[in-house]
Amino acid sequence: MDIVSDPEILRARCRDWLRRDVATGLVPTMGYLHAGHESLIRLAREKADKVVVSVFVNPTQFGPGEDLQAYPRDLEHDAAVAEAAGADVLFTPRPEAMYAPGAATWVEVPELARHLCGASRPIHFRGVCTVVSKLFLLAFPTFAFFGQKDWQQLAIIRRMTADLGFPVTIVGAPIVREADGLALSSRNVYLTPAERAEAPYIHKGLALAADLVAAGERDTAAITGKVLEYWASHMPSGTVEYLECVHPDRVTPLARLDGPGLIATAVRFSRARLIDNRLLDAAVAPRS
Repeated sequence: MDIVSDPEILRARCRDWLRRDVATGLVPTMGYLHAGHESLIRLAREKADKVVVSVFVNPTQFGPGEDLQAYPRDLEHDAAVAEAAGADVLFTPRPEAMYAPGAATWVEVPELARHLCGASRPIHFRGVCTVVSKLFLLAFPTFAFFGQKDWQQLAIIRRMTADLGFPVTIVGAPIVREADGLALSSRNVYLTPAERAEAPYIHKGLALAADLVAAGERDTAAITGKVLEYWASHMPSGTVEYLECVHPDRVTPLARLDGPGLIATAVRFSRARLIDNRLLDAAVAPRS
């Protein structure tokens, strides 16, 4: 595996692959790689001839007071994980290489960023779309791989790709979890032991929502109300930033579940903001 930090070197290499009809898989990350990232890299290895993994803590997706400076970084570890999982190139640019001085151009999909994480992080997805667009223009990928843990990000990237005509197939991969159900996240390292013991109840609460739907409940306010009650008694250290049922593609709130839906949440602990989600299918007949 080669480690490349210069965007122009990456562009030249990937353009050469494109000329030779080599299928490239791109896995954009912010580093501090874990088993969830590893699963994306392995999936890319299965689908593409060459795999590029980017490690870039993108400053434009962090708002004031967020954890840009404290975001965990370990490039030596990331390189070992990426190489073992099958990456051909690890792209590690510096911010000044990705953003020219005075850069004033942004890519965004505002209609899909109004709810969930976008409501409290108004510039976040603008930064995500802009940097992913830049990566697409550097790596010329045939496929790009994103985890379903950030469902809203995945929906936004899919819409951006379709609207701008990027010749890239977006692949969403299932959430990878610890044995107790906690979704893997680079921010899990911020949890105290007591918070780590409570955090799996995020997933358990979303499983409760799925059980309620399977039992015939269709009113989303009733579903979220029962989940919040469950969390209040099982997860006292967590502060729920949002818990919403939305349309999976449009990311708009649903009052009733008359078909597919997504229940998504962000929960804050003392130093960690954790997100998770679960698909809900109201088309399945209620249990008798």
